[in-house]
Amino acid sequence: MEVLYKDSEKQIGQFVADDFRTAAVFSNYGIDFCCKGDRTLGDVCKKKGIETTEVLDKLNAVLNSKTGQSIDYKSWPLDLLADYIEKKHHRYVEEKIPVLLQFLNKLCSVHGERHPELFKINEEFTACANALTSHMKKEELVLFPFVKRMVKAKLDNEAIQSPQFGTVESPIAMMMQEHDTEGERFRKIAELTNNYNPPADGCNTYQVTFAMLDEFEKDLHLHIHLENNILFPEAIKLEKRLS
Repeated sequence: MEVLYKDSEKQIGQFVADDFRTAAVFSNYGIDFCCKGDRTLGDVCKKKGIETTEVLDKLNAVLNSKTGQSIDYKSWPLDLLADYIEKKHHRYVEEKIPVLLQFLNKLCSVHGERHPELFKINEEFTACANALTSHMKKEELVLFPFVKRMVKAKLDNEAIQSPQFGTVESPIAMMMQEHDTEGERFRKIAELTNNYNPPADGCNTYQVTFAMLDEFEKDLHLHIHLENNILFPEAIKLEKRLS
C-alpha cells in the first residue's frame, strides 16, 4: 500500500513529478500541471470551486492502482533526462510539425469557407511550430550541454567554469516563459477545435488532424512537465551545490 496523499498545500507539479499517473486526474479537472504546476492543490481547487477532498480521493485511487506504473523520472540522472527529452519529445515535435502543417493547410483550402475557425487554428499552430523549433534549439545548443557538464563535474569532483549566461537560472527563466506562451497557445487551439472534436461534416483528414493536435498537446504537456517540474529545479540545485 502506497502512502496516501493528504496535503492540499503540495504543488500540482510536485504531485505529477512524484507519479505521472496523477496527470490524468488533473487533466480531467482542467488543471494545468505543466506550465502552472507551481500552484498548490488547495489554491487551484478553491479557484475552480472543486472540493479538495474529492481531488485527493481521485489522486489516492491512482496512487494505489496496480496498473500502469509511472516511470520514476525523478530518479534519473539529469544528463539522462536531458537526453531523453531531446530524443523523445524534441524528435516527436520535429516529426509531427510538417505533417500537421500540411493537413491544416489542406483543411483550410477545402473546409475553410464553411469553418473559418480553421484559419485561426492554422495560424496558432504555425506560430507554435516556429516558436518550438527555435526553443528546442536553444535547449539543445545551450542549456542541455551545460546541464551535462555540471553532471560530469559532480561525478569527477571538479569545478565548472561559469557559463556566458551567468547562472543556469537565466536560460531556465527564458525557457519557462516560452513554455507558458505555448501552453496558452494550445489552450486557444483546444478551444477553437471544441476540445479536438471535429464537426459533423468533418472528413477523415479533419478527424485525423484534430486527433493529431490532441496527441501533440498531450505530448507537449509531458515534455514541459519533465522540464519545469524536474529537470530545471534539479539543475538549479546542482549548480548551487557545485558553486
